[in-house]
Amino acid sequence: MPEPVPVPGAVPVPGAVPVPVPGAVSPTDQVVLDASRPLWITHLGPEPRRLTLAVVSIARLRERGPHALAALRSRYLTPAETEQAAALRVPRRRVEWLAGRLALKHAVSAHGRRHWDLGREPRTVEVRAVTGGLQAGRPVVDAPVEVGLTHSGDFAVAVCGPHAVGVDLEHDRPMPPTLARVLDEECDPKAPSADARRLAAMPAMLRWTCKEAVLKYYGFGLRVDAAEVALTGWLPDGRFTWRPGGGLLRHAPVAGTRRPTGWAGVVGGHHLALVERPVGR
Repeated sequence: MPEPVPVPGAVPVPGAVPVPVPGAVSPTDQVVLDASRPLWITHLGPEPRRLTLAVVSIARLRERGPHALAALRSRYLTPAETEQAAALRVPRRRVEWLAGRLALKHAVSAHGRRHWDLGREPRTVEVRAVTGGLQAGRPVVDAPVEVGLTHSGDFAVAVCGPHAVGVDLEHDRPMPPTLARVLDEECDPKAPSADARRLAAMPAMLRWTCKEAVLKYYGFGLRVDAAEVALTGWLPDGRFTWRPGGGLLRHAPVAGTRRPTGWAGVVGGHHLALVERPVGR
């Protein structure tokens, strides 16, 4: 796997919806999902955002033989990570897990070079996971950054920055009818607010992705019911609005006063949502 080459600035992706307003910079419009690229990295703009995103192609890793994958594990994983990887019995899961670790390590390394002027190599970044409570499984690294991780289909996506971040990716696929009906109940295509009507036009899978990204921002994932995140609107610049349910407020009271900013879009046939600290905080 080549060393990452940060790509500064926005990288527009045709087909992302809704159409951004002039001058707006949506994080989802800066992401490239290309399965032929083993690794792709960017620093999300504008500069005050201070987020770095890395994409690793799971599809390319699947093409590698066992010796090549073993060489990658030897090069990039710490002894503790190597032990964890060996405990994964399903080959597909081992490849996805490795892709996630590579994305996290490269994102943290690139972020350090950009914002701390540190030349730390990706292989020296250690990734661990919270081991108990509602945040069990949440990835953490031995660096002064918060990280988020998701994988779906052919991609693993990692984001890191100085504050909490949540990210979720879902490849386009049919949604179970029961779940689709539940999501549709939140939407009113005749709502008086244009942003609420726009939410009704958002693909159901993208709405689900938004909910998961919010829960990942707080480190809970689906340990907290996704119904605790009620979507309320989708703005022309790609932001989505939401309100917390009582259950989420019990677990994360700050959700009621300092809600993170959410962004959502369709990128390369995938549904992507990113949640970051409140704008201006």
